[in-house]
Amino acid sequence: MTRRARPADANRQRRNPDHSKRVRRGWPAVRILVVNCGSSSLKSSLYKMAGEELLASGAVERIGRPESTLHCEVADQSLSRPLDAATHAGALEALAAAMFEQVVDAGEPDVVAHRVVHGGEHFREAVRIDDAALRAIEDLAPLAPMHNPICLLGIRTAANLYPAAQQVAVFDTAFHHSLPEYAFLYALPYSYYERDGIRRYGFHGASHHYVAQRVAELLGSADGHSRIISCHLGAGCSMAAIRDGRSLDTSMGMTPLEGLVMGTRSGDLDPGVFAHLVEHLGIAASDVAVLLNHESGLLGISGMSSDVRELERAAATGHARAELALEVFAYRARKYIGAYLAVLGGADAVAFTGGAGANSAGLRRRILTGLEGLGMSLDPVANQACDGSEALVSSGDSAVSLFVIPSNEELSIAREAFGVVAGSPDRGQ
Repeated sequence: MTRRARPADANRQRRNPDHSKRVRRGWPAVRILVVNCGSSSLKSSLYKMAGEELLASGAVERIGRPESTLHCEVADQSLSRPLDAATHAGALEALAAAMFEQVVDAGEPDVVAHRVVHGGEHFREAVRIDDAALRAIEDLAPLAPMHNPICLLGIRTAANLYPAAQQVAVFDTAFHHSLPEYAFLYALPYSYYERDGIRRYGFHGASHHYVAQRVAELLGSADGHSRIISCHLGAGCSMAAIRDGRSLDTSMGMTPLEGLVMGTRSGDLDPGVFAHLVEHLGIAASDVAVLLNHESGLLGISGMSSDVRELERAAATGHARAELALEVFAYRARKYIGAYLAVLGGADAVAFTGGAGANSAGLRRRILTGLEGLGMSLDPVANQACDGSEALVSSGDSAVSLFVIPSNEELSIAREAFGVVAGSPDRGQ
C-alpha cells in the first residue's frame, strides 16, 4: 500500500521547520567547518554537532571577478560586503575569519569537512584526508576538471589555516555507489570500464542523501522502506531513484554533463552530435566541451539566460524561446520521473529541491502536468503558496506525495564527516 504523509504532519513540520537541530544524545561538542568549493563560488557552514547546531554560514560569490561579494550569517546577524577575492584560497580565508569573528567562544574547528565532487571508483564513502587521499583526488581530476582541482585547493588552504583540525573528504559520487552494475555500465566494450573506469558515477550525492532521509521521516517510514524520486533542480540538475535510502539510478553520468537539461549544460545528447561538430563543422574537441558545458541548456535554447526566474519573467511577456526553453526543461524532467517510476516499481514520494526546484512553483507545475495518470496530483494552491520552505504540495487524493524539501547539503556533509571521526581517540572535544 502506498504510504503518504498526512497534510497535518507536513503542516506541523512547516510550523517547526528547524528539524535539523534535533538533539542526538551522546554527540560531543565537536565543531565541524564545512567547505563547499564551486567553480566560481565558495560556501561554508560551521556546526556544533551536539544537537546539530548551526553556528554560522556564509558564501563568497563570483570569485576572481570585480563584483565578488562575501555574505555571512551568525544567529540573527548578517554581513554582506564586497571582497577582493582573486582565488578560492583567499575567499576561504576571508569567509572563515568573518564567521569565526562573530561566533562567541567558537574556537577553531575540530574537523574541516570538504565536499569533493568526484571520487571515482576509489572512494565509496567519506574518508580522512592524508597524502594518499590527496594523490587519489588529484588523479581523478580528469573526470571533473572544473571541480576536483578547486576542491584540492580548498583542502590545502584549510590545512594551512587549521593545522590541528582533522580534514575529511565527502564525495558527491559516494551516495551513488549503491547503483547496480546494470545501471552504471555504459554499453561500451567492457575493457573501458575495467581499465579506464568509464561508467556512470552520479553527483549531487549530499543533496539526494539529505532529501531521501528527510522525506522518509515525513512519510513515517520507521522501517526504512520507501521509494523516492529526488529532483535536484538548480544551475546543475539531476534526479535519483532511491529505494530504502539507497540510490538505484541517477541521471548524471561519468561527468555532470549527462541527464537533464541544465542552466548551461546540454544534458543527454546523441554522441553523434559531438562527432558531427568536430568532424563536419570543424570545431575543436575542447571547444565542443565548452559549448556543451557552458553555452547550452536553458541558456542555449533561450538565447538570453540560464536563470529560471528570468526565463519565467520573459516567457510571461511572450518571449517565445524563453517559453520553449522551459518546456524542453520540463519535458526532459517529466520523462525521467516516468523512467524512475519504472525503476522503483512505483513511488511513495517525489521531492523537489535545489534553487529552482524549491523556489519555482511554475516549474514544478510544468513538470508534473500530465502525470496525474501516474498517481501525481498537484495541489495548485499549496504549490503556489510554497515560498521555498519545506511543504507538502500534493492534493489530498494524490497517490504519490509531492514534497518541496530545501536541501541542506552542508548538514549532510557534516553528518558524514562526523561519522568518519566519531570514536577517534584524537578527535577534538
